[in-house]
Amino acid sequence: MSEQPHRDDTPADGVVLPGPWTPPVDAPVGVVLEGDVLDRDGVVLAPAAPQQVRPAQRVVPALPESGRELARTAARMAVQSGQGHVVLARRAADAVTHAAIREQIRAARARGDKAELAEWLDRLQAAKSTRRARIRDLPAVLASAAMSAVAAVVALAGVLLTAGILAGAIHPLGVGWGDYWGFVGWALRTLVTVATVLVPFAGVGAILAWLLITRRVGEDGASLPTRLMPAGQRPDVGEEITPSIVVTAFRDLGYADLRRRIKEMPDYGAGMLSPITTAGCGVEVDVQLPSGTSTEEIQKRHRKLAENLGRHEHEVFISIPAKLRRTVRLWIAEPGALDEPIGPSPLVLDPEMSADYYTGRAPWGQDLRGDALLIRLFQCHLLLTGLSNQGKTASLRALALWLGFDPTVEFWIGDLKGVGDWSMFEGLASRLVEGPTDTHVMAITHMAEDAVAEMERRIEAAKASGSKEGVTREMAQSGQGFHPLVLIVDEAQRAFMCPAVGDDGRPYGGTKAKSRYYNAIRAIHNQGRAVNVTVWQGTQDPTDQNLPKLIREGAHIRGSLVVGTEAQARQALGDKAVDGGAAPNKLRQGLDKGTLVVTGEGVPIPAGASSVTVRTHFIDGEPATEIADRAKARRAQVVTRTPGDEPDERDPLADMLTVLRGADRERTQVVLSRLMELAPAYYESWSTATLRTTLRAFESDATKSSEMYLTADAVRHALTVRADRQAGDE
Repeated sequence: MSEQPHRDDTPADGVVLPGPWTPPVDAPVGVVLEGDVLDRDGVVLAPAAPQQVRPAQRVVPALPESGRELARTAARMAVQSGQGHVVLARRAADAVTHAAIREQIRAARARGDKAELAEWLDRLQAAKSTRRARIRDLPAVLASAAMSAVAAVVALAGVLLTAGILAGAIHPLGVGWGDYWGFVGWALRTLVTVATVLVPFAGVGAILAWLLITRRVGEDGASLPTRLMPAGQRPDVGEEITPSIVVTAFRDLGYADLRRRIKEMPDYGAGMLSPITTAGCGVEVDVQLPSGTSTEEIQKRHRKLAENLGRHEHEVFISIPAKLRRTVRLWIAEPGALDEPIGPSPLVLDPEMSADYYTGRAPWGQDLRGDALLIRLFQCHLLLTGLSNQGKTASLRALALWLGFDPTVEFWIGDLKGVGDWSMFEGLASRLVEGPTDTHVMAITHMAEDAVAEMERRIEAAKASGSKEGVTREMAQSGQGFHPLVLIVDEAQRAFMCPAVGDDGRPYGGTKAKSRYYNAIRAIHNQGRAVNVTVWQGTQDPTDQNLPKLIREGAHIRGSLVVGTEAQARQALGDKAVDGGAAPNKLRQGLDKGTLVVTGEGVPIPAGASSVTVRTHFIDGEPATEIADRAKARRAQVVTRTPGDEPDERDPLADMLTVLRGADRERTQVVLSRLMELAPAYYESWSTATLRTTLRAFESDATKSSEMYLTADAVRHALTVRADRQAGDE
C-alpha cells in the first residue's frame, strides 16, 4: 500500500494525484484510478472518465520482420542488377552507333548551326574511318599476337632445355639430367592441379563481381516498386493528408523559388492552404502560391507532387481555378479508391426512367467527389475522343440510350466500326449504317448531307412560322417536323480519312473545301442547333488529319478519354481546358476505361474550374439491348432504314401536282410537308432548294411574293416541257 502524501496547503476541494493507489483511510471506494479527484481524507469527489477499452485484435502469423527485410533486400538487388544489365547494354549500343556524336549532330541541326553541324559530321566520319581501320587491321594484330605467343613458348622451351643440358653436364648439387626433368614435370603437374582447383572459384568470383558491378551501375537508375524500397524510403501511402504534409510536398518539389519563399514565411507555408475538405473518395484543398512563383511549374511537377503526398500520379488531380489568382486546387484520392467500380447506371436500375430533351439531364456517371454527374444535351453538338478500346463507344451510347426515352427524338446513326455496338438501335433509330468500308463512309456522308437538307428545310419552315423564339418545345412536339434530330457518327476518323471520290469529283473524306463529309458536319455545326439538328461524333487517337480543328471547335461538349500526349489533350479539349488543368493524357490506359475529362456547355463544371473528370457508368451490350427495348416500347414504332433499303422511284412532278390538291398555289413548306406524308422514305431529305432544282430542270420554278409558293401552272409547265423532251428523244 502506498503512502498518501499530505500537505497543509491542499485546497479544500481536493487535488488530482496520479494513480492507481489506495488511500490509507476507510473510504467507500476501492482502488483510486488516475484522474480521480480526492478530498483530504481520500474520498473520491469526481471519478475519472471511463477508459475506452479496445477489443483485442486477432494476431495473424507472419514472416518475421527480419525475414521480410531479407527477402525485400534480395529482390531489390535483383531488380537493380537487372537495371544494370540494361544500362550496360544501352552503353554498348551507344558506343557501337556513336550515339554521343549523333546526339550532338541532332542538337546542332535543331539549333540550325551549320558550322557546328559540319564539324560533328566530320567527327562522325572520322570515328567511322578509325573503326573500319581497326577492324581491317584486326587479323594482322591477332596474327602478331599468335606469333608472339609461339615465340614465347619456344623461348621458354629453349631455356628449360638449356638448363637441363647444363644440369646433366655439371650435376649442380648432385642434380642430374633425370632429376631435373622430374622436377620440371612435378612443377607442371602442380600448376595444372592449382589451376583445376582455382578456375571454378575464379568463375564464381567473376560472376559475383559482374553482378556487383551491374548492381552498382543500376542502383541509380533502378525504378523500384514501393514494397522493395528500403525502410527509410518507403512512403506511407495510407497516411492522412494534413496541412503539414501538403506544405512539405510543395516545399520538396524541386522548385527553388517556391522552397525559398516557404522558408521565408513566418508560418512556414501554412497560410498558403485553405481548409482541407472531404470531397467524395478523397480530399480537396486550395493552395495559394507566394508571389514570384507559377502555377505552370506546379503542373509540370505533377508526378513528384503526387509522390510527395504519398499517392500515385493518377490519384492527385491539379486544376487552376479561374477566379483565384496564383492558386492550384488539389483533389487527392484515398489510396486505391479510383480503382473501385462506381456501380451500375440508373438506366439499368430504374425501369421507370424517362427523358426530356428540353429540360432533362442524362445520368452519365460520377465526378471525383462521388456525386452523380448529370449532363444536359439540349441542342448541343458532342465530341468524344480517346485511344482505342478505352470506353468511347460505351460512353457515347449511354447518352443516346437515355435520350431514346424521349419519344420526340429521332436518331440517324452511323457506326464505322461495324461490330454490333449500335445494333440495339434497330427499331429505335430511323436510319442505321454499320460497317467499316468506304461504301459505309459514303452512305454515312449521304446521311449527313440529308441532315443538312433537313436542317435547311427547318430553317425555312421556322421563318415561315413567324416564331420569335426559334423552335419552341411546343413546335418540336407538334408534329410539324421540328422534333430533335440527332446524327451520331461513331469512329468518325474513318470518314475524314476516306479516300473515296464521288461521281462529281468531290472526295468524301479529307478536310478541304470540297470534302463532302467535312462540309456536311460543318454546316450542321453552324446552323443545326437552332432547329434541333445536332451531331454527336466519337473519334479515335485525334490528329489534325482525322479530326480537323474546325470540327473540334464546333462541338459544344467535348470529352476525352485517355490520350497519349498533351498535344492530343489540347486537340481533344482545347487549350483553355488544358491550361486550366485538364489532363486526359495523365489517365492510365487500360486502367481508367470509361473515365473522361469533359468540358463545355451543358456540363456541370465546378465554379472556377475549366473541366470535370467523370467516371462513366459502363453499360454492356446485353443491358444496353434491354434498355433500348424499354425505350422502343414507349414510342411509336420506327422502321429503321439501312443502306440497302432504297426508297421506291417516284415522279416528283406528278407528286407535286397531287399534293396541291386542286389549289392554284400553295406555300412550298406545305408542299414539302405533304410530300413527306405521301412518301417519307423518298422525300425526307427534300428542301425548298431540292424542289426548285427539280422544277428548274424543266424550265420552271416556284414563285416568291412575301413567301415562297408553288403554283399549279408551274408544275404543269414542267410536265409539258418534260413530255416535249421525251417526244423529241423518241
